[in-house]
Amino acid sequence: MNRRTLLKGSAAALAAVGLARPALAQEPLKIGFIYVGPIGDLGWSFQHDQGRLAVEEEFGDRVETVYLESVPEGADAERAMTQMALQGCKLIFATSFGYMDPVINVAAKFPDVMFEHATGYKRADNVATYDARFYEGRAVMGTIAGRMTKSNKIGYIGSFPIPEVIQGINSTFIHARKVNPEVEISVVWAYTWFDPAKEADAAKALIEQGVDVILAHTDSTAPLAEAAKTEGVIGFGQASDMLDFAPSPRVSAIVDNWAPYYIDRVQKMLDGAWTSTATWGGIGEGEVQIGEITSAVPEEVKAEALALADAIAKKEYHPFTGPLNKQDGSAWLAEGETADDATLAGMNFFVEGISGDIPS
Repeated sequence: MNRRTLLKGSAAALAAVGLARPALAQEPLKIGFIYVGPIGDLGWSFQHDQGRLAVEEEFGDRVETVYLESVPEGADAERAMTQMALQGCKLIFATSFGYMDPVINVAAKFPDVMFEHATGYKRADNVATYDARFYEGRAVMGTIAGRMTKSNKIGYIGSFPIPEVIQGINSTFIHARKVNPEVEISVVWAYTWFDPAKEADAAKALIEQGVDVILAHTDSTAPLAEAAKTEGVIGFGQASDMLDFAPSPRVSAIVDNWAPYYIDRVQKMLDGAWTSTATWGGIGEGEVQIGEITSAVPEEVKAEALALADAIAKKEYHPFTGPLNKQDGSAWLAEGETADDATLAGMNFFVEGISGDIPS
């Protein structure tokens, strides 16, 4: 029997003998988390669930957390969040881009419930948004990729053609080509966040095209597993470290660290200080971390990559710094000019040098 149960029992006993006393303890804050994939994906949903567990560890009996995994984007998500609200959740974290309209719809029906939507841009009085500057980590991965490729062909598995993913493709290519002007990038769209079979097929297709470095913006370890079948092909962990595939083919990773944000927002709820905000943190804020760079990477390349990460963290360098043109050759950023957040948040174009179209 835990302390919360004992307190409830004591209150019930007092009430039974007619003693009018204030409650001895507040009910815990009930918090819901909704995930697009399984928490065992070792990627995106896994990292969000690690944040949930960090909240439990930080606040103990002051909170109660619940979660639903593998919830499709769309009507299913709306039903899931409605049930969470009806079951007493006062704070709900919706952790995928495609939950955006369902969040807005459910939030309108439950004005006393606070919602947090990951990677979206629609807000309301009771809807906050939060995101991470994944493109900063992609710049570091792109640097390693450009140095490590022997075929000068790198591949990228895109989930959906949304700004967050397009940012990552562009940043990877820009920084790979900075260190290796011969680099080409091939993009395969998987149209899924989590589908190991589709992700493996995408990786296989890239390898068959002569790609020897694979990056992915999907959630499973399948691309790394496929890369492991072909000698000389390397890859990167996505969202989490995926260290089971180190030191080869996984040579580093971009790691999403949601715990500090979740703890901060829960604290604000407990303090009665929650407000609707838009947060976009990166390497400097600790939301994007660079996973261990393994011994498969030469020391000079590792040092170069870590120096870039440090410069980004200190705001001394922005991954989208001109001169840069758009894919069609039209000017985008002049020498020394950096991209503004509004452009990045709506990015719908490839930079010059990338072949292929962005699906509509």
